[in-house]
Parts: sequence; structure tokens; C-alpha cells
Amino acid sequence: MGLTTHVLDTMHGCPAAGMSVALYATDGDAATPLSRFTLNADGRSAGPLFADGDLKVGTYRLVFDVAGYFKARGVVLPEPNFLNRVSLDFGVARTDQHYHVPLLVSPWSYSTYRGS
Repeated sequence: MGLTTHVLDTMHGCPAAGMSVALYATDGDAATPLSRFTLNADGRSAGPLFADGDLKVGTYRLVFDVAGYFKARGVVLPEPNFLNRVSLDFGVARTDQHYHVPLLVSPWSYSTYRGS
């Protein structure tokens, strides 16, 4: 059915508009780039990350540019900063289901879950 993502900035209590994200297909340690995009004003990708029917069973990685986002917001981060990029590796077992991968993030912590 599809794959989507959504990022909430828990430091400022708002969507992470403008955050850069990369999507990869993974096979063991190998990662193949599939797309790069910037989150919209609602902290979401502009649409599903795969065209209808293109999501395949397999493993994937979303990489979120957390440090770049917070620096762009004017947050002074230590060097080196605690979180640079957050990589989430996940599996798609059933293409007849929707996979939503949300990220709640601050410069010092993050959490995720499989949404709907």
C-alpha cells in the first residue's frame, strides 16, 4: 500500500519542516540510494515514498539530517553535536499494508514506532 514518514521537532513542539531525508534499500551492510527529499510544512514527505504498487518486501533505511535541521533553526549545538543523522533501518514484510515511519526528535534524543 505504501510508505510514508513524518518528523516532529520535540524541542520546539512543531513539525520538522525543511528537514532533509534520504531513503535507501538495504541488503545486509549494503545500501542503495532510492530518493532524497525535504519535509514539507507539516513535517511530512510530499507524498508516499513509493508509487502505488512499487513498495517491495525487503529492508529499508531512512536517514534524517537532524543536526542540519536544528542548525538551520538557529540552535547552537556543541561540536561534535550529539545527534548528527538519525538512521532508521526497518523491514517491510507485507506490501498490502501501509508502513508509516514517524520520528520524534530533539538535538539530544529521538524515538520512533510503526504508525498507521
